[in-house]
Amino acid sequence: MTGKLYYRATLDAWQRHAHRFAASHWIALGQGTAPPEIPAAPAATAPILVLIEADEGAHLALEDDPAFESLPHPLSQTPLSPATQSALALHGVPPGATMFAAAEALARVHPLLRHRVF
Repeated sequence: MTGKLYYRATLDAWQRHAHRFAASHWIALGQGTAPPEIPAAPAATAPILVLIEADEGAHLALEDDPAFESLPHPLSQTPLSPATQSALALHGVPPGATMFAAAEALARVHPLLRHRVF
């Protein structure tokens, strides 16, 4: 059985673990919502926010990797950490926002980052 969770990481950290995921979708942080016509590929150390669908073993491995920050479950009322909110501010995520609100804001740029329950 797989589960979906959000993380803040770097592109190279995501690439190290990507083979374990059933699916994943990410957005580079620090870029505006209006990308250039031909966007440049992000650097390997670029910070990203990623939605990962994987089994419990893969999620446990990510929790043990210091390059990944596990974000609150979207249905919890826990606000994002100040560092994560700051990284997402460019995408319209206000201080004190929950992961659900952040996912809704990010879905304007990448619709597959919206929280869905099926």
